[in-house]
Amino acid sequence: MRRTITLASLELLFTVDCDRCLHTPRPEDTEAQRAESSEFLSAIDDKKNPRFTDFEGKTSFGMSVFNLGNAIMGSGILGLAYAMANTGVVLFLILLTVVAVLSSYSIHLLLKLSGIVGIRAYEQLGYRAFGTPGKMAAGIPCPSYLYIVKYEFPLVIQAFLRLDKPEGEWYMNGNYLVIIVSILVILPLALMKQLGYLGYTSGFSLCCMVFFLIAVSYSAMLAVAALCQLAPCDCWVPLQTAYTIPILAFAFVCHPEVLPIYTELRNPTKKRMQHVSNISIAVMYTMYFLAALFGYLTFYGEVEAELLHTYSRIDPYDTLILCVRVAVLVAVTLTVPIVLFPVRRAIQQMLFPNKTFNWPRHVAIAVVLLSLINLLVIFAPNILGIFGIIGATSAPCLIFIFPAVFYLRIVPNEEEPLRSPPKIMVSLRGPITLAVHYDLPSHWLFTSTATLAVH
Repeated sequence: MRRTITLASLELLFTVDCDRCLHTPRPEDTEAQRAESSEFLSAIDDKKNPRFTDFEGKTSFGMSVFNLGNAIMGSGILGLAYAMANTGVVLFLILLTVVAVLSSYSIHLLLKLSGIVGIRAYEQLGYRAFGTPGKMAAGIPCPSYLYIVKYEFPLVIQAFLRLDKPEGEWYMNGNYLVIIVSILVILPLALMKQLGYLGYTSGFSLCCMVFFLIAVSYSAMLAVAALCQLAPCDCWVPLQTAYTIPILAFAFVCHPEVLPIYTELRNPTKKRMQHVSNISIAVMYTMYFLAALFGYLTFYGEVEAELLHTYSRIDPYDTLILCVRVAVLVAVTLTVPIVLFPVRRAIQQMLFPNKTFNWPRHVAIAVVLLSLINLLVIFAPNILGIFGIIGATSAPCLIFIFPAVFYLRIVPNEEEPLRSPPKIMVSLRGPITLAVHYDLPSHWLFTSTATLAVH
C-alpha cells in the first residue's frame, strides 16, 4: 500500500513539475519574446509611417555615376572655351580645379548632414535649417536646358535642309519644336518613378558629349597649325576673370540631384556615394578642360560665347559640326528629366508632405511643371538677361553657400562645437565665396548673360 501511494505521489509531483516547465518561461525565452514583439510592433509602425530613408535602392554604382555625371554636365560645356579666352589657360585651370574641389566638398557636407539627421532631400535640409523659406529657396531650381532646344533645333533643321532663307515653315519655329520634344521625349522620361531608370539615357547623353569632345579636338588639331601665327602668349595671360567664375559655377551644379541619387543607390553608404560623386566630378573636370582647351586653340580670341555658333560662322553646312549639334541637343534633352526629378519631388514635399506615392498625382505634377517651363520658354523673349542674373546667384548658392549654411545650422553644437575644425572650415568658405562671386564689376551681368544661359 505504501508502495502504491509513493508511486502515485511521484507521478503527481512529476506532472506538476512538467506543467511548471511548460508554463513558466525561462529568462532567455522571455527576452526573445520581447525582442520579437518589439520587432513586430516596430514593423507595424514603419508600415503605418513610411520614412523616405527606408527606401531600398536598386541602382548600380555605374548607373549612379552616369546619372550624376549627366546632372553635372549641361550645355554649359559650350561656354567654357569662351571662359578660357577671357582668363587664359593657366588661370582657367586653377579656377576649374578650385570649383571642382569645392563642389566635391559641398557634396561631402550634404552626405554628412543626411547621415546626421536622416534626411535625403535637399529641400528638406533647407526646411530643417530655415523652415519654409529655406525649403523654397533650395527646392525650386529653374532649368534652362529647353532654351537650347528652342534656339539650336531650328538652326540644325535649317542646316540639314540647306535653307538659306526660311519662309516661316512651322518646323522652323522653335516654340513648336520645344513642345514636340517635351511631349515625345522629355515627358515619358520624366514620368519614371525612380531616378535609377534614367541611367541608360544618362549614359547615352554622356556618350553624345564625348563625341562632342572628340569633334572639337579634331577641329582644333586641324586649325592649330593655321592659327599658330596668332600671339601664343595670349593664352597664358589672364584677361577678364569675372566672365569665367559664373560659368564654372554653373557647370558644376548638381547638388539638388545628389541626395535622390544617394537614396536609390544599391547598398548606400556615405563612402560609396562620395566615390560616385568623386568619379563623376573627375570625369567632368577632365572633359571640361579638354573641351575648353581645344575649343580655345581652334579660335583663340575669336571664340564666341556659344562654341557651336563659332563653328557655324565659318561653315554652317559642315557635316561634322551638324552631327555635333545633334549630339549636343540629344544630350541636353536627356538631361532635363534628371533636373526635373528633384524639382517635382520638392513640389510634392511642399504641397503633399504626408502623402504616399500616387500615380495620378505623380503624372499631374510632371505635366504641370513641364507645361510651366514650356510657357516660360515660349513667352519670355528677354530670358537671356534674366538667366544671367539667376545664374550668377542661384549657382553659387546651390553649390557653395547653402550646404555650408545648412551644416552650421543643423549639426548640433554638442556634436561639433563652433570652434571645431570642420565648422571653422565651413565658416571660412562663406565669406570667400561671397567675395569671389559678388564683389565683381557690375557690368559683367549684362555682358556675359548669353554665356550663362547656355547651361
